[in-house]
Amino acid sequence: MRTGTAAAPGHHGELLQGVFRDEHGRARHGLVTLPMRHHGTRAFFTPSVSDSEVTAAPADREKARRAALLTLAHCSAAAGIPPVGGHLELASDIPVGLGLGSSTSDVVAAIRAVATGVGVPLDPTDVARLAARAEWASDPTMFDDRPLLFDQRRGRVLERLGARLPPLVVAGCVTDGGRPVDTVATAVDDEHTEEDLRAYEHLRGLLREAIARRDSGLLGRVATASTRRHQRLRATPELELLLELAADLGAHGVQIAHSGNVAGLVFDPRRPDTPWRLDRATAVLTEHGLGPTTTFSVAPGPEPKGERAWTTTSARPSDDPTWSGSAAG
Repeated sequence: MRTGTAAAPGHHGELLQGVFRDEHGRARHGLVTLPMRHHGTRAFFTPSVSDSEVTAAPADREKARRAALLTLAHCSAAAGIPPVGGHLELASDIPVGLGLGSSTSDVVAAIRAVATGVGVPLDPTDVARLAARAEWASDPTMFDDRPLLFDQRRGRVLERLGARLPPLVVAGCVTDGGRPVDTVATAVDDEHTEEDLRAYEHLRGLLREAIARRDSGLLGRVATASTRRHQRLRATPELELLLELAADLGAHGVQIAHSGNVAGLVFDPRRPDTPWRLDRATAVLTEHGLGPTTTFSVAPGPEPKGERAWTTTSARPSDDPTWSGSAAG
């Protein structure tokens, strides 16, 4: 055994989230996340054969510590190795409570580091199920950038939607003053109607079509429709303003974190005027106090010129950063 090192990314909320039919026709909660590869968690796990206890630093990363314990038990049973303990260290640059997948990033990085440390390989389906057990509901970032409809509560893939998302560039911002959200406390109950199922299944079909056709415009419309439907479950205070700005700026749509306060205006990087539209989006979001945060690309292609990290809430660099690369969970 050796010190295991691993990493896991965050994301930028969801493109679609709701209730869907599984392969047996049962209604399941599901989501499709918007990957954001440049921010995440690194984990370091040092096994200890002399002690079965698992400690974590920072000490408040209980979900990640629980994930480490579950992973050690799984690896012990799967590979027949003696039970061990160890120490888990985490470092993350993802702001907490905005819906950016900070806890899943911690948990997935912890699972991967533990498995590496004890020398037991895990595939993404193993990681997904362990992550869902560790944090009650998990994002599918352990599957990398593949667009998946994912049952976040059971840690299971409902559908593989295609090889990759259409090209996108997202101008991110925060709503509701950037107040952190307790994602477990705000989770949606199992209540849903047949109309909900029909509506979300329709959006699922449209998203599948958007991915097959590499149609960024259709994908943006799906994200906007999902955002609108979510308003009755947990309102985004500035949504109507964001929709107006999207229309004025020629964005394809608005996406949100369905259990957080991050949001994004979605553009197609293949349009020659996209750089101008992104610059304008940053300025307009600043004018309306929506704290522009980062601009990033999804799918192959160069990053937008002048991409900004999660450091300021203004269009210009500041000596007073709002977010820094501190540990997050």
